[in-house]
Amino acid sequence: MEWLTTLALMLGMVVGLMALGVPVAFAFLIADLVGAWIFLGGPHGLGQLIGNAISSVTLFTLVPVPLFLIMGELFFHTGLAMRVFDALDLCLGRVRGRLSYMTVIGGTMFATLSGSSIANTAMLGSLMVPEMSRRGYKPAMAIGPILGTGGLAMIIPPSSLAVLLASLAKLDVGKVLIAGLLPGLILALMYIGLIWLRLRLDPEAAPGYDVAPVPLRRKIVALLRDMLPMGLVVALVIGVILGGIATPSEAAAFGVVGVATLAAVLRCLTWKALVASLRGALRVTAMAFLIIMMSATFAQILAFSGASGGLITWATSGQVSPLLLLTAMFGALLVLGMFMDQLSMMLLTVPIFFPLAIQFGFDPVWFAVIVLLGLEISLTTPPFGLLLFVMKGVAPPGTGMRTIYLAAIPFMACGFGLVLLLVAFPDIALVLVR
Repeated sequence: MEWLTTLALMLGMVVGLMALGVPVAFAFLIADLVGAWIFLGGPHGLGQLIGNAISSVTLFTLVPVPLFLIMGELFFHTGLAMRVFDALDLCLGRVRGRLSYMTVIGGTMFATLSGSSIANTAMLGSLMVPEMSRRGYKPAMAIGPILGTGGLAMIIPPSSLAVLLASLAKLDVGKVLIAGLLPGLILALMYIGLIWLRLRLDPEAAPGYDVAPVPLRRKIVALLRDMLPMGLVVALVIGVILGGIATPSEAAAFGVVGVATLAAVLRCLTWKALVASLRGALRVTAMAFLIIMMSATFAQILAFSGASGGLITWATSGQVSPLLLLTAMFGALLVLGMFMDQLSMMLLTVPIFFPLAIQFGFDPVWFAVIVLLGLEISLTTPPFGLLLFVMKGVAPPGTGMRTIYLAAIPFMACGFGLVLLLVAFPDIALVLVR
């Protein structure tokens, strides 16, 4: 059981350092340095660590990460997001619960351009919760849809997190991006269905109020001017990947140019917005690339020391069923989500989970979608899910954590329902890939 000692040592160092307050990336760096010295041959191992770190981030497949982030930042800082929500507001008119529906529809569209669950939740929360509270919406109808929709940014392409996961797991980036499209749209429809059902059971959850009639001509103008162009940018970015016309990197570059051009045409591409967008994208990209550098050596140490092979042999030699293994890995993601961000979770789990998944016959692209769903749901897992605290930060004063927990649970149930659908019908994720 030497592999178990190695695995316990590597994971124990990481968890122990994080418990002491060491930042995640540096916790992995220290563990990698110790592991490289012990298992890769002392000074030679440290040299190999440096070489792996450099080669792990100088990959063409990682180019979409900063580009997708720039797309989302431009969409937010130039005010294009507000234009989309204003157009939706006009079109939904007097529909009961329209602000909740608007959150899901607009948030889904923003998710395709932001790729960041935290940015998605923060924007929707600061924009929608005060207005819904003023209109008398119950917390479940005001906070719940935002927490649910915020996580869609992980699944719906173009998702920078999906690109990172594919790169860490050595999968085709385009396939992983496309595989998340149908599951993401189905999850958004499940959220809309949940809102409709709650309104049927409790109409006062979203009280009706008078809205000034809007002429049809004005609705059409808003759709054509504020929503259709953004929809076309998203459709083209996804379409050129799906059709094999362009690589994800080329599609991401096209998306940045498309959003920037649209902002310039609408006269909202200011120097301030451009600088803020680049600064925000740079901050997240630097953190992501640092973690990828640590991941390359972490995975190599586990493989070279025999820890990965030993774990696979142990798991396959027993009577563990594939479904039980999948349940255990999904449960581990939910638990880790209470204490870590998504990048740290991927760094810790990808070197262990994906070899096991492949050994048990899971389609790696399908499994990647399952992992992304696990990462999404874990961010709203009480009591420490990261998005719960993001919501607390933007919610009206006096909103308690218990209120936020209760609002999140029904939307988490939708996520679990989608996971069960994917297990029963894997083609939901794979049909477009094939």
